[in-house]
Amino acid sequence: GTLKIGDVFVVGSEWGRVRAILDDRGNQIKTAIPGQPVEVLGLNGTPEAGDQFTVVDNDAKAREIADYRLRKKKEKEAAIVSGASFEQLLAQARNNKKELPLIIKADVHGSVEAIAGSLKKIVEDNTEVGVRILHSGVGAITESDITLARASGAFVVGFNVRANSQAREMAKRDKVEIRYYNIIYNIIDDVRAMLGGMLSPLIREEYLGQAEIRQVF
Repeated sequence: GTLKIGDVFVVGSEWGRVRAILDDRGNQIKTAIPGQPVEVLGLNGTPEAGDQFTVVDNDAKAREIADYRLRKKKEKEAAIVSGASFEQLLAQARNNKKELPLIIKADVHGSVEAIAGSLKKIVEDNTEVGVRILHSGVGAITESDITLARASGAFVVGFNVRANSQAREMAKRDKVEIRYYNIIYNIIDDVRAMLGGMLSPLIREEYLGQAEIRQVF
């Protein structure tokens, strides 16, 4: 239907009230019709790309839906750290890979996808080491990212974003490493170097020659 100023909405685990609507040229408009590209102001957080935009009746309903989705999202992230399914355990036992756990935060969703895709590509043919992305998202590095990193032994990658003050203090206290980047290739180089350090040493025998014992004194 038509989106109007004042409508309460939910996008993924975020919610808000439409405070302003801008068209594709940046001009303020009062309503947005179906199929019209617009920018909506009034969100209380940053949603993920692809999240569905839904208008609800009131603030209470919006908060209830957003809180439920956020709780499910955190439960999913906790499950990544705390345990694995039987199939995952079998796969780990079969592959016996050493994995580098990462948490990725970036300024836009496209950057997150590009970083994740590049990291998976550099280890797709490696049977000994791999990259495990525990969580990825858009926006500043928060306390929940540091908590997840501490619980899983991961380090946090920030691409064109910074950690908020509380997250910085928590990372310093819990000795969680945060690395900031603005070039994707630098992330790839650093991760490749870390993976190289995780490889088992290569033991090689170099054949020099053969001796024959002619006589023992």
